[in-house]
Amino acid sequence: MTQPREDQKSPVQCACVKDPFALLPPEMRPREGKKSSLRQVTCPGCGLTFWTNRETDYCMECEKRMTK
Repeated sequence: MTQPREDQKSPVQCACVKDPFALLPPEMRPREGKKSSLRQVTCPGCGLTFWTNRETDYCMECEKRMTK
């Protein structure tokens, strides 16, 4: 077993540090999850519960019926 040379020692981090990934290079740090633009709504016309990114709460079928 070889010992690291004096100039090759890895930096020592205090146990009280809040970010355990601070010493890692940016490409190795875990990424934060992306926030979804989707929201779950219940259609006021038929009661269907679905996920959408549209501004209206109506499902596609009820919206088609409203425009006719």
